[in-house]
Amino acid sequence: MKEEGEDEPLEKTAVFLHRDSSQTRKMAEGKQEAPDAKEPACLLCRRAEADPDICGDKWEKHGLCAHVFCLKFASLIFQQDNGRMGLKGFRPRDIQLAVSRAAQQHCCVCGETGATIMCCQEDCDRWFHLPCAKEGHCVTKYITPYRSYCPEHSPEQDVTVIPEPGTECPICMEPVEERKSYTTLVCPACKRAWFHRDCIQGQALRAGALYFQCPLCRDDDEFSVQMFVMGIRIPFREPTWEDNDAFAELGDRHSRCNARKCLYPGGREEAEEEG
Repeated sequence: MKEEGEDEPLEKTAVFLHRDSSQTRKMAEGKQEAPDAKEPACLLCRRAEADPDICGDKWEKHGLCAHVFCLKFASLIFQQDNGRMGLKGFRPRDIQLAVSRAAQQHCCVCGETGATIMCCQEDCDRWFHLPCAKEGHCVTKYITPYRSYCPEHSPEQDVTVIPEPGTECPICMEPVEERKSYTTLVCPACKRAWFHRDCIQGQALRAGALYFQCPLCRDDDEFSVQMFVMGIRIPFREPTWEDNDAFAELGDRHSRCNARKCLYPGGREEAEEEG
């Protein structure tokens, strides 16, 4: 017996979302499929191709397709504990309502309809697409409960320092802005390391939560918390440099005698075997 929200409701929802109606035609214009008609588009942001660092991977099931973080940031959609329900725990009827609601909402960045993310500031009625967030200087916090803020209400770093003239980002070695901004951040611990948002985001994606730290003072506590608040995505996984045992050879022990004349009584070969 199927649980509520499993395969059959999913199929019905997919049919509803893709059928030829005036509402869904607006959502489909130029964005439901990639040029080669092979890549399905996300139902929530309408992009067939989007930056995976921002939107995450695509989840697909029975005709429904959505980016991981488009689902998590979408307003009034909640993931259920049962991951087998619907699309990885997101109920089909909730996705259906989100898409219908988004058809009436204009993105405060690009101006197009289909915006599914609402600024969580009380009394603010601005909406936006997740792929538009960076361009519009919106802040999305990649940690439960996945709060989002429009440009007007985005959090700012609570520091009073300004970078010294000629200050360079320690990651790319290019100059930073003359003050803190959406694109220029500072370490809250040492207040001396200034870096570009894109640069520190790249480091966060490579390092993961376990190894993410200030490039200068190496603080990993206050620094990480502040970067989460400022909308930096820090994945909870091992660093990418540990992939495929990239540094496994560092643990290898040299076991061969390289002397021109080996003085070991058993000879060079035995010395190699015994290490």
